[in-house]
Amino acid sequence: MDQLMQWLFAPGIFISLVCSVVFSFKSRRSKDGRTKGIYAARMNISMGVMLMFIALVQMFLAGESTARIVIGAVFLVLGVFNLFAGLRNLSLYRASRG
Repeated sequence: MDQLMQWLFAPGIFISLVCSVVFSFKSRRSKDGRTKGIYAARMNISMGVMLMFIALVQMFLAGESTARIVIGAVFLVLGVFNLFAGLRNLSLYRASRG
């Protein structure tokens, strides 16, 4: 079962990391404020997903120590916060067309 989780979590972390970096560069290079906001929101979503995958690795694949579970819980809370903040900002920037 751990092998299956490793094959799911590792690509998830890597793909979300690449998306975070790409959207970060696009956000910083964009001249238009709306486009910059959309890319920043997508970066937040990708970073939230990445933090949630890292939290799942800490909680399920590592040894069961209190410190790992606390760190996993902190990463999970940060990931969920980034995900929802990114989704909220993305919906706001998409709604402000014009």
